Amino acid sequence: MKARNLARSFMVAAIIAVVSFSSACKQSEPYSTSVITRADRHTTGNSKFPVAVDTNRVGNYPHETKSGAGYFYDDVLEYRVWLHPERGAEPLNGSNDYFVAFAQYEPAEEFSKKTSGAETPLVLVRQLEWIDEPKQGQYVPQKGERMTEWQVAWLKTDKRTESSIAEFLKHPRKPLTTE
Repeated sequence: MKARNLARSFMVAAIIAVVSFSSACKQSEPYSTSVITRADRHTTGNSKFPVAVDTNRVGNYPHETKSGAGYFYDDVLEYRVWLHPERGAEPLNGSNDYFVAFAQYEPAEEFSKKTSGAETPLVLVRQLEWIDEPKQGQYVPQKGERMTEWQVAWLKTDKRTESSIAEFLKHPRKPLTTE
């Protein structure tokens, strides 16, 4: 009888341990499958677009960020070339997408052109002030820090100045398109 109770107590303790362990291991957020595979922090010569504000941080920013929007940027953080194994990229992350980060646009563009399964470069920008557009034509100025991936061409005209937001609100314009 004593052995049976001891066995029962052991079994209950084992079940509690397994349940506790599995609930502690449960992830609260879905696991992200995209990763960075390498970072090119070098810059050389003049660049068509701004170089990363801190080349030592290239490749160390969160890979999941917002995409587009905001109308203005404050800093270029890195250029990203996303690679897709289903389009012929080397499967360095299984069948999941991944990216290579660059401090300067030109090496990112060159890598993109010569690599199978690569997209054209995107740029990761930091925004300290931006325009939110919850509904078309409704503009709400925002402050805070956020990172977002942009089309590189948007860098040509959208560096924020002290008066950019106020001027935009006086004379709104349509967002730049992807091409």
